[in-house]
Amino acid sequence: MSRFAHITGWGMAAPERVLTNDELALMVDTTDEWIISRTGIHSRHIADKGETTASLAVEAAIRALAPTNIEARDLDLIIVATSTPEHIFPATACLVQDQLGAVKAGAFDLSAACTGFIYALNMAAQSIRTGSIDNALVIGSETLSRLVDWEDRSTCILFGDGAGAFVLQASERPGGIYSCVMRSDGSGGDLLTLPGGGSKHPTTHETVDKKLHTIRMNGREVFRFATRVMASATREAAERTGWTLDEIDRIIPHQANQRIIEAAARGLRMPMERFFVNLDHYGNTSTASIPIAICEAVESGEVAPGNKLILVGFGGGLTWGALSLEWVEPERKVSVIARRRRRLQVFLARIRSFIRRVARKLEGIIWGTSTHPED
Repeated sequence: MSRFAHITGWGMAAPERVLTNDELALMVDTTDEWIISRTGIHSRHIADKGETTASLAVEAAIRALAPTNIEARDLDLIIVATSTPEHIFPATACLVQDQLGAVKAGAFDLSAACTGFIYALNMAAQSIRTGSIDNALVIGSETLSRLVDWEDRSTCILFGDGAGAFVLQASERPGGIYSCVMRSDGSGGDLLTLPGGGSKHPTTHETVDKKLHTIRMNGREVFRFATRVMASATREAAERTGWTLDEIDRIIPHQANQRIIEAAARGLRMPMERFFVNLDHYGNTSTASIPIAICEAVESGEVAPGNKLILVGFGGGLTWGALSLEWVEPERKVSVIARRRRRLQVFLARIRSFIRRVARKLEGIIWGTSTHPED
């Protein structure tokens, strides 16, 4: 019997603070007109001191779980795609697992830059189709504003913060995620990179002084690369699914640059009306851009049950990919009371986490600690 991976819940979170182009022009040598003409971006959301990649991911996850017929404890797998993890380790996904109370879920982060959400969706969908798991949570979450050089107008104008999440569930009903194309070319790894903080350039006063902990990008080369692969990956994903380009209702591209999306449309000989674009208000949110776009497209009615979609993206690595899916109406509606109960369960999960931390400390006091493994 065939198994399909359906998207049954979706949610997004964006910081309240909005940074406009005019405000940026007070910080760096640029103008609103210059930014819009080259990127299509009007504003972006910026995380405040209390917001992090994990906190945005948790909020998006809560909203994605709300309309589904499962609770956090039913999740088998949590994947967080991010380029701005909470820490090098532990995985941000583990922090999300703890905050949600997903006591049975395995959790890991996936790093494929802006293509990461497509990669993560494919990993989760494959696990469902093979019967390894039944329920998965896939999140794209970023706080790129923490890694931007606010004196570099070639990058600081581009990026914003936010998170988007999908709940995937096994179903015997045809639909959901069908096929995926995943590609990489490490020879272009230096075109879009964060040099510092890893094993090659561990954090030192020198790496900080050289700004190695901020995003560096060769914009011209990335633009050429992106305009090539967006169209080719879309075609390949459609062909693998057995769709013609005319059958595709909507293409949801990575929201990086208006001119890149327009170039992809020309390469596919498709009208821009079939591409959903919302980067004007969010900028480039990397792994979060595609799920945020879908959340808004569903909310506005531009994506409806039965629609055939292609999600396509590119990013540092270099990486790129495209995924085909048929949007399916979830089988069950959830009451307002059930949604409120899930919010309560998240609160109780945080109490549980606190109790477990206290219990570990008490164990240490009772049993003592030692720096020697043999003791």
